[in-house]
Amino acid sequence: MALRAAEKGRGYVSPNPLVGCVIVSREGKLLAKGYHERYGKAHAEVNALKRVKDERDFIDATVYVTLEPCSHYGKTPPCALALSELPLKRVVVALEDPNPKVSGAGIAMLRRNGIQVDLGLMEEEATLQNEFFLHHITTERPYVMLKIAQTLDGYTAAQNGESQWITSDEALTKVHYWRSVYDAVMIGRHTALFDNPRLTVRKIEGRQPVRVIVDGPGELPAHLNLFNDQYVDKTYRVTHNRALSEPSADDEVLRLLQPDAYRGKTISVSQVDGHADLDLALAKLGRLGVSSVMVESGGSLGTALLKQGLVDKLHLFVAPKLLGGGKRSILGLGIERMQEIMEFRSSSWEQVGPDMLFTGRF
Repeated sequence: MALRAAEKGRGYVSPNPLVGCVIVSREGKLLAKGYHERYGKAHAEVNALKRVKDERDFIDATVYVTLEPCSHYGKTPPCALALSELPLKRVVVALEDPNPKVSGAGIAMLRRNGIQVDLGLMEEEATLQNEFFLHHITTERPYVMLKIAQTLDGYTAAQNGESQWITSDEALTKVHYWRSVYDAVMIGRHTALFDNPRLTVRKIEGRQPVRVIVDGPGELPAHLNLFNDQYVDKTYRVTHNRALSEPSADDEVLRLLQPDAYRGKTISVSQVDGHADLDLALAKLGRLGVSSVMVESGGSLGTALLKQGLVDKLHLFVAPKLLGGGKRSILGLGIERMQEIMEFRSSSWEQVGPDMLFTGRF
C-alpha cells in the first residue's frame, strides 16, 4: 500500500525519492496514508501524520514507510524526529536511505527513542521503484534509459530518413509518459535537424522534461522547435564549440542584437575523437540536479552511449513490420567475439498495442 502511494509522486518529486507511508493502529486498523507529492513540499510521513485526527490513535501504532525517514533539516524538518516524538510501537522501513545526510541516522534516531524498527521488508520492490534516485545519490550522475523503436528486421528509419511512425499510437503514448517521469530527454544533432521534434508531453498530462541536444559543433540552426517554443528555457545544448560556451565581448553584443541565435542554455564539454564528451555531459547534468535521462536518438548517439557503458536501461520497441533496409537501430558495438557479448542483468517483454516492448537493465 505504501509503495502504491509512493508511485503517485513519480515525475513530480525529483531529485528527491519517491516515498509512501501508511499508519496502522494497534488494533490493525488503517489510520492514514501519505506520499511525497511535490519536490520541496511535505514528505510522505508528515502527509500521513496530519491525516490522523485523534492523537491517541498513535499509541502503539505501526508506521510503514518505503524509505528510511530523513534525519536532517532540508527544505522540510526531519521526519524521523516527528515520528520519534510520538508514542509509536514500531516503524517498518523497506529501504535504508543511501543519502550521506541520512544513511542509517533516521533509523538510529527512532531506536534511541524506544521505537522498534524493522528494516528490509519488500526491499527489492522499493529499490526498483527508486532506481533513479538511488543511482543519482550514489554516483552523482543521472540514470540513463535508451529508447529505441525499430522494425522486426532492426531498422529505425527508411533510407530517406523517414521514421514516423514505426510503432503504434499505444507505444507513442507510453513514450510521452516516460518523458513526463524522466528529468530530461536527450537527442543527437541529426535527430534535431531532420525530425525537428518538440520533445514535449502531449499524449498525457504531466511535467515537461528538460530537453538536451548533443550538438558537438554547435551548428544547429536557431529556427528549430526546441529553440523557439514556450519551454526554450528547458533546452540545453551540449557542445564542444568554445565560441558558444565562452562568448567574447563581440559575442555578447551579438547576443543582444540577435537573441534568437542564442536561445536555450549551453553545457560545455571537451572533444573526444571528434565528438562531444558524453561522459562529461552526463556528469554535468547530474551536478545540475538531473537524476534521470531518457535518450530518444538515432543510431549514432545510442550506439555511442552503449559502447561507453553509459546506458543503465534499454527500452526497445519492436514493431511487426519489415523495411528491408534503411537506418539500423544499433550501428556497431565493436564486438568481435561471443565472449564480449553485451548482456543484461534482468530483462522482460510486454505487449504494447501491436508492438512488443523489451526492457533490459545493465
